[in-house]
Amino acid sequence: MMATVAHPVGHEPVTPLRSLPHRVYRHRLPTRLWHWSNVVALLVMLTSGLMIFNAHPRLYWGDHGANADRAWLEIGPTPGGAHLVLFGSVDVPTGGVLGRWKDANGVEQTRAFPYWATIPSGYSLAAARRWHLSVAWIFATLTFGYLLLSAANRHIRRDLLPTRGELKPSYLWQDVKDHLRLRFHPTDGTAHYNILQKLTYGLVLFVLLPGIVLTGLTMSPAFNAAWPWMLDLFGGRQSARSLHFIFATGLVGFILIHVLLVILAGPINEIRSMLTGWFHVHRVEEGAA
Repeated sequence: MMATVAHPVGHEPVTPLRSLPHRVYRHRLPTRLWHWSNVVALLVMLTSGLMIFNAHPRLYWGDHGANADRAWLEIGPTPGGAHLVLFGSVDVPTGGVLGRWKDANGVEQTRAFPYWATIPSGYSLAAARRWHLSVAWIFATLTFGYLLLSAANRHIRRDLLPTRGELKPSYLWQDVKDHLRLRFHPTDGTAHYNILQKLTYGLVLFVLLPGIVLTGLTMSPAFNAAWPWMLDLFGGRQSARSLHFIFATGLVGFILIHVLLVILAGPINEIRSMLTGWFHVHRVEEGAA
């Protein structure tokens, strides 16, 4: 693909630019395996977690929480009112999706999350806990192993840590503008992460994922007995439950944005690189007309 470059009358013509396609090895095997394992593990944990939340669809701060206590978030009708989602003192209607919905047989239900968003689809707290805890151990082990390996092979230092220049406001703002213009890939023939990717992946790897794992452990009676200081660290069992929900919500937000950007950036190239490791890029160079 050749770029036409205009030049003033009486001046030497400017050498045109050409785009040279080639491919680079972007994702190592451990990254690809961890990525696709997480797709399955997170799907199971999030949907089973919603069923666990259905058993008591209220969130509190502190050590204790029950129906008579003030919740900062609750979903579904309560004996004293008809609200569907109450966020603090703000009542939010949900249009028949959350709080009150119809099941596959057309029967109206009043649980927080609908059957099509939970594992299992029929109400069962015991089954949801078995799914959630079984996969959670696999997820935690894979995440811890991935972080150790990424530190050992310098993936974190080489690819994820921002440089001082990338953290400058002008650089950050330029990357924001490039994303708004749907310009996602560099033109120097590389496939390195941009600064928004680095900051987002850093948030996921070092805040959201560890936060989900640690708050989940804090809610376990066995770990409370072994490490009682974790309850103090997160401000009590109910605070840990609230933070667990917040971290999970942040992860869902990341997944939705991630999928959207993959679609906008070219889903075939992006998904192929996560399957094979090879990413197709274009390098802009000067060339003959």
